[in-house]
Amino acid sequence: MKITDVTVYVVKPRWIFLKLQTDEGINGWGECVSGAKTNTVVAGIHEVAKNFLFGKNPFEIEKLFQEMHRSFYRGGPVNGTVISGLEVALWDIKGKALNVPVYELLGGKAKEKVRVYSWIGGDQPHDVAQQAKKRLDMGFNAIKMNATGALHYIDSPQRISEVVNRIKAIRDCCGDDFDVAIDFHGRVHKGFAKRMAKELEPYHPMFLEEVVLPENQEAFKDVAQHVVTPLATGERLYTRWEWKDIFRQGAIDIVQPDVLLCGGILETRKILAMAEAYDMAGAPHAPYGPVALAATLQVDACTPNVFIQEQSLGIHYNKEYDLLDFVKNKEIFDYKNSFVQIPQGPGLGIEMDEDFIKKVASQGLDWHNPSWKTYDGSISEW
Repeated sequence: MKITDVTVYVVKPRWIFLKLQTDEGINGWGECVSGAKTNTVVAGIHEVAKNFLFGKNPFEIEKLFQEMHRSFYRGGPVNGTVISGLEVALWDIKGKALNVPVYELLGGKAKEKVRVYSWIGGDQPHDVAQQAKKRLDMGFNAIKMNATGALHYIDSPQRISEVVNRIKAIRDCCGDDFDVAIDFHGRVHKGFAKRMAKELEPYHPMFLEEVVLPENQEAFKDVAQHVVTPLATGERLYTRWEWKDIFRQGAIDIVQPDVLLCGGILETRKILAMAEAYDMAGAPHAPYGPVALAATLQVDACTPNVFIQEQSLGIHYNKEYDLLDFVKNKEIFDYKNSFVQIPQGPGLGIEMDEDFIKKVASQGLDWHNPSWKTYDGSISEW
C-alpha cells in the first residue's frame, strides 16, 4: 500500500479536515487546527504530504513521523498541527486496513469508558450558574469554563471577586459533587494568578488550567506553592521534548497534550506515558472537531492515567455547525452520565460525511482568534 494524495477541507466553525488517500482505496481522516493562519496550515499540509508521504507505506508511522518532524526548524503551531493531522490520518488508514480500532494497535483497552466534561464558556459570563445547571440536567457531572475575560498584568480586586462569585453561584446551584474546572487560558499573569488561585481554593475546583502562559512555565512552581488545587497545562506544547521541563519541575498535576498539535496520536500516548511515570494525571486538550475527538478517544482508551476528556459538542465557539453535523455514525459521541463509550469501529472509528463536508467547505472560512485590549489600550491575552 502506498500513499497517493491528500484532500483538504476548510469548514465552519473553525476546522480543517484532511483525507489521506492510498492506492488501495483505503483513506484516512485527519484534522488540523485553524486560527489566524488557516491558509498557511493548508499549504503546509500539501507541502509536507508531497515531500514526505506520497509514495510511502502508511503503516510505517513512526518512521514517517520522524521524517516529518526532524527538519532543521522544528515545533511551532503550524508545523505541529500539520504533522499531527497527517499522523492521525496514518493511524486511521492502518486501523482500517487491519480492521481494528487504533487503540488495539497501542496496547489495547485500559478502561471500558471515558469520562467527559462539557464547556459553558465564561469569557463574559452573566448566567454561568444556569448554564452549569443545564449541563447537569443533561447528565454531565463536570464542566469547564474560562475564568475571566481580558486582564492587565495586575488588575483590580473586583475582577477576582467576579470570578469567585461565578464559581460560588455554580456551587450553590449544582452542589459539591459537580466538578468545575477553571481555565485561566494564559490570560492571568503570575502576580495576579497567585492571588486568584488562592481565592478560588475554597470552592474546590477540579483543576486550574494554564494559570500562566506556557512560555512563563517557571511560574507554575510559584503558583503551586500557594494552592493545593491541581494545576494543568500542555495544550500549547509540541512533542515530548517540550515537556521535559514540566516533568522536571514537578509543579503540574495534570497534563493536557493536544493530539492535533503535539505530534499526533503516538506522540500524545508517549507524553501521557511519561506523565504516568511522574504520577501525573491526563486530561487531553480537544476542543475542536469530530476527527480530533475521535483520535483523542483512541488514546484515552489505552491510557490508564487519563481521568477525564475535554469535548466540544455545544461549545460556545461552534456557530452554525457542530461536531455531529459532519459525522454519519453520530452514536460515537453519545454521552450518558458524563461518560462516552470506547469507539469500536476500525481506525478512528468515525465515519465522516464527505458530501456534507464538501458543501460546508464551499462556504469558505474566515475565523481568527479574538484580539483583546485592556483598559489602557494595551494588548491582553485571549
